[in-house]
Amino acid sequence: MSEPIEGTAVQTPVSAAPAGLRPSRRSRRAADVPGLVAGARKGDARSVARLISLVEDASPALREVAAALSPHTGRAQVIGLTGSPGVGKSTTTTALVRAFRTAGKRVGVLAVDPSSPFSGGALLGDRVRMQDHAGDSGVYIRSMASRGHLGGLAWATPQALRVLDAAGCDVVLIETVGVGQSELEIASLADTTLVLVAPGMGDGIQAAKAGILEVADLFVVNKADRDGADQTVRDLRYMQSLGGRHSEPGHWRPPICRTVASRDTDNGVDVVLEKVEEHRLWLASSGEGHRRRSERAAREIEAIALASLRERMGDVHGSAALDSLAGSVVAGETDPFRAADELLAQL
Repeated sequence: MSEPIEGTAVQTPVSAAPAGLRPSRRSRRAADVPGLVAGARKGDARSVARLISLVEDASPALREVAAALSPHTGRAQVIGLTGSPGVGKSTTTTALVRAFRTAGKRVGVLAVDPSSPFSGGALLGDRVRMQDHAGDSGVYIRSMASRGHLGGLAWATPQALRVLDAAGCDVVLIETVGVGQSELEIASLADTTLVLVAPGMGDGIQAAKAGILEVADLFVVNKADRDGADQTVRDLRYMQSLGGRHSEPGHWRPPICRTVASRDTDNGVDVVLEKVEEHRLWLASSGEGHRRRSERAAREIEAIALASLRERMGDVHGSAALDSLAGSVVAGETDPFRAADELLAQL
């Protein structure tokens, strides 16, 4: 990539296909995929925006986009930020972007926002929350609507991540909605997952019940200048002592960092970056990084296959073949499992 990505805040498209395969009205316009990929590789923000829009719109060119991007991916460090609403994820993301830019790295940000109940688009604006970086030529910020997806991540997020990776971002930060127990999906997408907590945000045991502590590669106690920060750290250490996957021999034990991330100060962010770098090196030396990326690819393949299958099932809904099999089940001539096998064989 010869030039940095132009910082911009692009409006999220309204239409999208949850299955990831059905084209929307907006995506029927022909797209010059090779030209867009070439533009993105040169740092053209409009090309990056158009490619992500094609992904979100489930364009008929989606397969061509994926094929064109694939040779240029796998280089970006992917960092996920999750935690309950109100812990300061957006502020921390802004502080991390500032720190990475100081280190000379190009940064992409995917901010997965709640969906508008009216348009289906992102409810929060990226310029509103991260306006400090809106004009930075080395930062690309994109809001994506969660579209009601329980995991807090839009279905198109993995493909949008590929676009930013191919466009030359050294680091991609994925900031999620913060919806509690279903937020765990971020761990399957990021190389390093930061779980943010804050004093006074509720009983720490509730966080353990949500299972969110299990996905952490790094705990960040934000707003650490508040009363109760010491107790929050003690709670986290105690819950770590209870066991879990991180307590197994050879596994990474998540460090606990304190930060005070705000527009005026980034206290503790430098320590967070040190721990993130330590985790990156551990991923490389232990082979865990390769395992995680392979598992991520397997999940993505499975999701695409299931989406394709659901589309085909939609084609047979109400068909003569399905009606015949349903009649056989009702008559006791076959059972639902055998009927399902026969239907799949026909597909």
